[in-house]
Amino acid sequence: MGENRFPSPFELPTPEGAEGWEELYPYSVLFSEGRRDYEDQQFWFMDSMHWGWAMSPWDADHLMYAIASLSQYNSRHYLVPPANGIDFRVHLGYPYFSPVGIADEAEIGARVPQFMERAGHYFANWDSLYDNWLEKVKANIAELESVDFSPLPEVEPLEIVTSGRGVGTGWDLQAEYHRFQDLAQKIWQYHFEFLNLGYAAYLDFFGFCKQAFPSIPDLAIAKMVAGIEVDLFRPNEELKNLAQKAIDLGVADAFANPDDVDKVHAVLESDAGREWLAAWDEISQPWFNFSSGTGFYYYDKTWLQDRSTPYGFIADYIAKLQAGEDISRPIEEIRAERDRIVEEYSELLASDEDREAFAGKLGLARTVFPYVENHNFYIEHWSMSTFWKKSRELGEMLVKEGFFTQADDVYFVRREEMDNLLFDLYSAWAVGASPAGPHYWPNKVTKRRAIVEALQKSRPPKALGPPPAVVTEPFTIMLWGITTDSIDMWLNPDEGGAITGMAASPGVAEGPARVVFNADDIGDVRDGEILVAPITAPSWAPVFSKIKATVTDIGGLMSHAAIVCREYGVPAVTGTGQATTSIATGDMIRVDGNTGKVTKL
Repeated sequence: MGENRFPSPFELPTPEGAEGWEELYPYSVLFSEGRRDYEDQQFWFMDSMHWGWAMSPWDADHLMYAIASLSQYNSRHYLVPPANGIDFRVHLGYPYFSPVGIADEAEIGARVPQFMERAGHYFANWDSLYDNWLEKVKANIAELESVDFSPLPEVEPLEIVTSGRGVGTGWDLQAEYHRFQDLAQKIWQYHFEFLNLGYAAYLDFFGFCKQAFPSIPDLAIAKMVAGIEVDLFRPNEELKNLAQKAIDLGVADAFANPDDVDKVHAVLESDAGREWLAAWDEISQPWFNFSSGTGFYYYDKTWLQDRSTPYGFIADYIAKLQAGEDISRPIEEIRAERDRIVEEYSELLASDEDREAFAGKLGLARTVFPYVENHNFYIEHWSMSTFWKKSRELGEMLVKEGFFTQADDVYFVRREEMDNLLFDLYSAWAVGASPAGPHYWPNKVTKRRAIVEALQKSRPPKALGPPPAVVTEPFTIMLWGITTDSIDMWLNPDEGGAITGMAASPGVAEGPARVVFNADDIGDVRDGEILVAPITAPSWAPVFSKIKATVTDIGGLMSHAAIVCREYGVPAVTGTGQATTSIATGDMIRVDGNTGKVTKL
């Protein structure tokens, strides 16, 4: 292996205890000898932003659905001129992506008019198409809710016979499973219908600014589309309202021990307490279908499933409100700063024609921008939490049938294997004999659980293969924050321990670091600390009222962490590649969100 490249996927050793890990995933997503000539020459980066932990087979399905859908909209629907899809593999349980760019200028040129026509239709009809999108997504969620994984009956109901239907409940169960998986894939088709266009419009505006104002900082461009109202912030705003309601109703003391949900509810056994709980219930659908993690793992809990997390946030807000603090988002200041920057740069343009082009591109970027955050609530959180809930119902039914020992075993079966499992269940039921599954699956699931645990303990490299000469794919830069510079930093880390990343949200802050790897640790964050994490989840928004700044390992200017920090007025540096390994909880650090530098003091 040369010094100027990352390891080859074919060289990495299997962690102890994870032997046979390949059987957890379909053949098509593994590195293989048949494609080795291609795979060994490609640059692959690990997407720890969305899938930062080793995946179960059921988790990995969504990686495949998502990235195939992302790619399809780039390459086949809109024909984004410089970019096709993103190739993907699962290696040692982790996701690796390789952007497929287009180098041929003639091909790029030929795609431009097609892109303008197709994307242009969406841009011209954005609001009505978006309203339609919302209806489709909500209908898909309702369909998911309607999936029925009831156990097979002892005897078919009489009406199935007398209606002349011709198929029975054994067929229904298998058909429901197919419908379930089709709806799951549809989630991701809908996800990327708009998202790629949101990035494309922003990138078009970004490119215009870079050309018109060669020295403009990336952050100044990002600030011009800040100050937005989005549905993704609604769950957090509702927690603030519930905190105020607890004070108004005189039940604020109930949240003294928010981790003990039963204790909170015991104190709320009064008329005022019941009124507060009714207010919670009223707002909880849909807004608290909000995952404490990314929403991509079966074990991520929602605020509805585990109230201790939102109750902890409510307790924090109650304390701030009682101390007379303002807990509202500083949206007016952000908008004033936004308007000031727009005016300043607009005046630098040479002609009215240029100013008109600038205003048009900025207007489009602002129109489409809320979607970049909104889809997160409707897809990653509401849709996905419904998917996981239904998966558990399938698991619970298979526990009753003796195939599994616990409902979560369902996540360790591949989706095509589940087809065979359900046919085994059905055919034995039809025959009146014993299925093979109860003697086959419990041992296999136990073994697979142990493999995933062994993979969890290992951290494979953040990239594989030779670095690309130049990174052009828009998602890779905007979302993941992977640029030619950041890759160079991974290959040649600063020996002096200097940490640099993207200047993602303005301002400078100093304070003690709090390193948080997952949602379980978010309750440890104290007022005045600086959050250091691989990436932040949307449901962590309430901690932004406590912290002084944020630093992440991965993420670009359009990552959720960057957007939310700008919207909450918190300085941020994203895409450092090494913050969580270089900084420890308690270290005093200085974060400069204007320059992208993080310094240990």
